[in-house]
Amino acid sequence: MELILRQDVENLGFKDDIVDVKNGFGRNFLIPTGKASLATSSARKVLAENLKQRAYKEAKLIADATVIAEAVKGYEIKIASKVGSGDKLFGSVNNIDLAAALAKAGTDLDKKFIKVVGGSVKRLGKYEAAVRLHRAVVADITFEVISE
Repeated sequence: MELILRQDVENLGFKDDIVDVKNGFGRNFLIPTGKASLATSSARKVLAENLKQRAYKEAKLIADATVIAEAVKGYEIKIASKVGSGDKLFGSVNNIDLAAALAKAGTDLDKKFIKVVGGSVKRLGKYEAAVRLHRAVVADITFEVISE
């Protein structure tokens, strides 16, 4: 079943992509939740026209995202956490904590656009995360977890 995505769907595609999915996934999840619509011939023509009109706006968005990516790469992020024996953290550090640290540094980003490599962090040390600012712009940042 071919569908046109109305919004970004993780591990499937981005908004306005034409994707091929299994019938049940499309009928039971994507279409009822409003995340996709059927890719009929008329819908494809409308999509092509919309993409043509949006092409120059997309270039500006990519330029803005690149500027933010360069700023984020320059940050030296240190997240303080309570530590037990053997450098183990009480709890963990994840994308929510990293989003809060970036907000303190001056850049507000939504937590869903931040992926910590390896999931959540449970020990002290330096780690990496990927920040997706646009479908074409992904910034890799490093952060350090230190004890309070």
